[in-house]
Amino acid sequence: MLLRIPNVLTREEVLHFRERLSQATWVDGLVTTGHQSAKAKDNLQLHEQDPLAHELGTLVLQALERNSTFFSAALPLRIYPPMFNCYREGQTFGYHVDNAIRYDRTRQGLPQAIRTDVSSTLFLCDPDEYDGGELVIEDTYGNQRVKLPAGDLVLYPSTSLHKVTPVTRGARIASFFWSQSLLRDDSQRRTLFELDLSIRSLTQEVPDHPALVQLTGVYHNLLRQWSNV
Repeated sequence: MLLRIPNVLTREEVLHFRERLSQATWVDGLVTTGHQSAKAKDNLQLHEQDPLAHELGTLVLQALERNSTFFSAALPLRIYPPMFNCYREGQTFGYHVDNAIRYDRTRQGLPQAIRTDVSSTLFLCDPDEYDGGELVIEDTYGNQRVKLPAGDLVLYPSTSLHKVTPVTRGARIASFFWSQSLLRDDSQRRTLFELDLSIRSLTQEVPDHPALVQLTGVYHNLLRQWSNV
């Protein structure tokens, strides 16, 4: 499932992110790349241990907590600490598939393994600020080209082949992260997301409809059956 979620960050929050990131110390994006992806990757990142990455990543997580659409679509069990990247003129990231397992080393003790089921990109620049830099995702319906307003997020299965096209003007800045979902299977996540949307719609239109209790029960029984917790 490929889903755009608008206004994950408010305009004021976007401006705050941009102001803080204007002071960022960017490092070569290869510091967090596996052997195969390193052949295709050319961008800049905030180092995962950079205090600014932790500060802004916490704000991203707080924004996600208040976004019911994200939770309905991703059904996150764990979220890898949000990271930040920058593509300047000439930089790109060729076709690749995200690593299946990431290790969260921001916690004390042993790193926590997180299975990457859902990938997310939160755009921090508006489309007219740069040329190129489109996120191209291969899915069932062909190549999907994504370039969203600042503050909007796109999520998609981490199993997808995807790339970022070369930036030819300006700079493309974004946050990106992965979620380990309660459901490993993307088709099951889609089914529950669509069922949840139907329940929400019916709740607004006919709040006392007797089918609501039954549909909600179906939702939770499917989640109970499919979840890998």
